[in-house]
Amino acid sequence: MTAAHHGARLLSLDEWRALDEDTETRSELQEGVLVVSPRPLKPHARVIARLITQLAAQLPDSVEALPEVEVIVDASPPPTVRIPDVIICPTTPDTTVDASQVLLAVEVMSPGSRRTDQITKRSEYADAGIGHYWIIDRERRIMTALELTSDGYVGSEHSGMFETSRPCALRIDIDALDI
Repeated sequence: MTAAHHGARLLSLDEWRALDEDTETRSELQEGVLVVSPRPLKPHARVIARLITQLAAQLPDSVEALPEVEVIVDASPPPTVRIPDVIICPTTPDTTVDASQVLLAVEVMSPGSRRTDQITKRSEYADAGIGHYWIIDRERRIMTALELTSDGYVGSEHSGMFETSRPCALRIDIDALDI
């Protein structure tokens, strides 16, 4: 279940950054509106952990896979800040991540995030220029791998073993994610 913050005005990026950390819920900023949803359940977290384990074993030292990092998708007012389940980005000492740094964003769909992951975030990530977007559907036991082109994201669904050379050489055992 997701709920929008019912404040009288939209939040700025500075106001978003000044919010207290909330370890009980997951908050994102969508065009200045604070959107709050429950933290992922254990099966969701398991997929994230297993994916990061697979990615980390294959990534070059210059990039890293990180879970649940705030990504500034659009800093202009009203701002949008998303928290993909996993990102691959350059290994840097930066404390913030701009969408321009994200090589791959991954979302693991939950029953309440299907439309957001497949439509809203897909559009936002494409507009922000994130080159690769994977959507893991635990219910259907598939992963959709999308690549950004001049016409938007294009891609296909995969199960079993998925191999790609972009954004870097990766081989993902989708069945081993225990989806």
